[in-house]
Amino acid sequence: MTRTFQAIIWDFGGVFTSSPFEAFNRYEAAAGLPVDFIRTVNSVNPLENAWAKLEQSHVDADGFDELFRIEANALGHDVRGRDILGLLSGNLRPRVVHALKVCKTKGKVGCITNNAPIGKGASMTQDDAKAKEIAAVFDQFDHLIESSKLGIRKPDPRIYALMCEALDVDPKACVYLDDLGINLKPARDMGMATIKVTGEEQLITDLEALTGYALR
Repeated sequence: MTRTFQAIIWDFGGVFTSSPFEAFNRYEAAAGLPVDFIRTVNSVNPLENAWAKLEQSHVDADGFDELFRIEANALGHDVRGRDILGLLSGNLRPRVVHALKVCKTKGKVGCITNNAPIGKGASMTQDDAKAKEIAAVFDQFDHLIESSKLGIRKPDPRIYALMCEALDVDPKACVYLDDLGINLKPARDMGMATIKVTGEEQLITDLEALTGYALR
């Protein structure tokens, strides 16, 4: 039996777009780096490292470039942070965009994105056409929270509470989707149903099963 939900709350990168982790792995292979080296750098001191500072607008692109390079060198490889910034904006997943449109007819929809003050708007891309396409998706949400504007980022529990307040919904009547398990835990602790996104088909299948919505 499916539950009745007031809102579906989404992450963006790796959910509506192809995962930056795929781009990271391609970069690592081309540069002769260990697999998942970039994610390893980002996981060291995750609350205060270069990545955390960037997503809260505590540093700009130049500051991130320098700090990330220091952190990467400490782990044995010289990697410029600026190279990593170019890997962040993936391609849209049209079927997930369609699923959002269906969910919007059923209740409220929100987005919580850890992003950085780079590129054109919330999309973090330098490409005008892609930025316009992604902006059209962001426009569909009833409420959008960007870490780079708010100054706090997931998995800080406050960011989920602020979304529920803005949407005027009970967390226990919400679904939250994210591609990172660490970001799902606070939502789950608040009573939200959660889905860890590993791919487009899996997302749609799991969300259909949870909500009963016909998303295809």
